[in-house]
Amino acid sequence: MYRSHNCGELRAAHINTEVTLAGWVQKSRDKGFIVWVDLRDRYGITQLVFDEERTSKALIEQAQNLGREFVIQVKGTVIERASKNPNIQTGDVEILVSELTILNESMLPPFTIEDKTDGGEDIRMKYRYLDIRRNPVKNSLIFRHKVTQEVRNYLSNEGFIEVETPYLIKSTPEGARDFVVPSRMNEGQFYALPQSPQTFKQLLMVGGMDKYFQIVKCFRDEDLRADRQPEFTQIDCEMAFIEQEDILNAFEGLTRHLLKEVNGVEVEKFPRMLYDDAMRLYGNDKPDIRFGMEFGELNAVAQHKDFGVFNSAELVVGIAVPGGNNFTRKEIDKLISWVKRPQIGALGMVYARCNDDGTYKSSVDKFYDQDDLAKWAEATNAKPGDLICVLSGDKNKVRAQLSALRMELAEQLGLRKPNEFAPLWVMDFPLLEWDEETERYHAMHHPFTSPKPGQLELLKTDPGAVKANAYDLVLNGNEIGGGSIRIHDKETQSLMFDYLGFTPEEAKAQFGFLMDAFQYGAPPHGGLAFGLDRLVAILGGQETIRDFIAFPKNNSGRDVMIDAPAPIDDAQLTELSLKLNLKS
Repeated sequence: MYRSHNCGELRAAHINTEVTLAGWVQKSRDKGFIVWVDLRDRYGITQLVFDEERTSKALIEQAQNLGREFVIQVKGTVIERASKNPNIQTGDVEILVSELTILNESMLPPFTIEDKTDGGEDIRMKYRYLDIRRNPVKNSLIFRHKVTQEVRNYLSNEGFIEVETPYLIKSTPEGARDFVVPSRMNEGQFYALPQSPQTFKQLLMVGGMDKYFQIVKCFRDEDLRADRQPEFTQIDCEMAFIEQEDILNAFEGLTRHLLKEVNGVEVEKFPRMLYDDAMRLYGNDKPDIRFGMEFGELNAVAQHKDFGVFNSAELVVGIAVPGGNNFTRKEIDKLISWVKRPQIGALGMVYARCNDDGTYKSSVDKFYDQDDLAKWAEATNAKPGDLICVLSGDKNKVRAQLSALRMELAEQLGLRKPNEFAPLWVMDFPLLEWDEETERYHAMHHPFTSPKPGQLELLKTDPGAVKANAYDLVLNGNEIGGGSIRIHDKETQSLMFDYLGFTPEEAKAQFGFLMDAFQYGAPPHGGLAFGLDRLVAILGGQETIRDFIAFPKNNSGRDVMIDAPAPIDDAQLTELSLKLNLKS
């Protein structure tokens, strides 16, 4: 056998034990008469010692020639370490080596395999297999495993059945672009990779599975953002014979279980907030409620003077920054520059200092007196010592801008603490949203979402006012899960397709299989899908998902390690009946 123990398990109780270890050379220290080598595997590090008083000269010379990341096997005796290392679990012992075998040599790595490495992200992505050897990445993948196992155990114990659904399906309009796969056996036809198993999980409810889950890969050909991957993993769940309250209770239970078992945190309250209130108070549908800074709308107290910027705005809105009166003018100017960046798009920012003596000093004192500014403070719940930041403009744009500023300020002030967890349900989303380009309504979630009870008739008169029987689970300002109660009868589903602009022929071509299934006794059903990558990252105290994915893509959707995507040769194109028409 290559090893009798791993590199993380030897303790003082093993002293005088003969052992065999194998792993990678982390580093070595050569004093001439004595050589120490740190041997690393997934489990930890054990120090090896080659001592001229107890080790042959040939073995010492062999140890002196070991390079970083050499793969070796050693045999020897566990002895007490003279200079103990309390920072590692094996720090009380070391191995007096009697036999050394080099299993594989290594080139010098392009970056140091240390917790704090000198490698930039691009080089570490290219050599991801080396990056995985580092503790931060290795531990993130182990952490993901732990979360995934807890999910499986919890849902299985709650009566959910794990069912696999196909990866090769048909292309259907569900929001993002599909990745498509040509079929060699069906010339000129294509599979699509699933954006989610949406229709399949509904069919499983028609099939009587009652409670389904799946930890499943999903694929969306979207323009990438800094922390979005073209392939991602969902915890996909569906339940039959339920109402919205049943769904919320079921997945509050899962989230509460994960927080307790993985993070040791007890969370009892899962507040609920209407979508309209989330937009009004926080400017987005996934607010971080670990801190305040709720929006205060100022139209009524800011548009009565001669300040044209405010008077011409659809919305004037502000937030109170706790302790922000301590900001210097230079720091405030940096905030103004920050909101004027193209990514945010504000034209500027007005501010008002709330002095400790109850007076106010603003950047628009020419237009507003102390009484006016006191009303600003009241509307934003500002206290003495705070800073009021105000933006104005188009309602939807300015809310998004102020939301971004709120999060930036919270980051600067240390209010987004990774070891604090604040879950929140956001509910009653709009069922439909108007698209200016196509001049038609689109489903805000997907076409199978049911309207709120009693609002079906409203589709005929005011479709934009109809609320969806939908809900998102938010954790620390990130959407970690979302779902809805589904439409489960053919007539309502046909009506929804009508309002989304599908002709009967298009609806049948795209979703005829689902419509047919609804005619055979479909139960009321609904579900929720968690984004596993995002959920694991937040539970792990991180905002970015990349280190919790073994082999992620970069921001251009490329795997720079294997150089994918890549061209295929002419023979493959011919076999698939494909011809390229590339833009020059």
